[in-house]
Amino acid sequence: MPGTWIKISGVLAVLLFILPSCVQREIKPSSKPAKIALVLGAGASRGFAHIGVLKVLESNNIPIHMIIGTSAGSFVGSLYAYGYNAFELQKMSFSMEKGDIIDWTIPDNGFIKGEKLEEFVNRNLNNSLIEQLKIPFYAIATDVQNGREIIFESGSAATAVRASCSIPGIFRPVRIGGRMYVDGGVVSPADIVIRPDVGNIASGDFSKKNEAVLEGEKAALQALPAINDLIARLRQEGRL
Repeated sequence: MPGTWIKISGVLAVLLFILPSCVQREIKPSSKPAKIALVLGAGASRGFAHIGVLKVLESNNIPIHMIIGTSAGSFVGSLYAYGYNAFELQKMSFSMEKGDIIDWTIPDNGFIKGEKLEEFVNRNLNNSLIEQLKIPFYAIATDVQNGREIIFESGSAATAVRASCSIPGIFRPVRIGGRMYVDGGVVSPADIVIRPDVGNIASGDFSKKNEAVLEGEKAALQALPAINDLIARLRQEGRL
């Protein structure tokens, strides 16, 4: 898929890169329209930093044509794709408690069921299907049986998010269509990396949500000149 991507992955990093539509023998400037994808990666409670990045991108009118999410990134990404703006997500996150999305259970391939997380997403998305979201959204998960990365692009958004958030050994795997799924992963090359400094925030620490959001804002602001340069070049080329 041709496009310019804004990506948050791994330990919360935002990456921008341009993908050619196919392999070519001779490298030439692309004339194809650019697509900007926001790819939100893992981080558990550190994923609140995604909201800070979104606030900066939104306030600077950076266009987003699609959202791809894995783990905590699919959680934040689905809500943004539904139509909540970054400030609404911040307000929602600050009122969120562990008990809203965590349901402990007797350990059996995981000690969190994930039903509460799915219910929370369903409630806030009004039970929307992925294909009904305002911004095209894709959730990444892993097929337990063969270890392959799977992209959910239709069906229940909440169920896909639950599968993408099901960290092996912590959340129970999610059964969809006769297959079992757990947390996915995204690895891609990039031109620009934004990496919020959230190493001091434990993955299960909900008490530092505000700090995570601020770190996301800080990192995005530092990368903003490079992002704007890339956007300007694409517009000059008539691709955006």
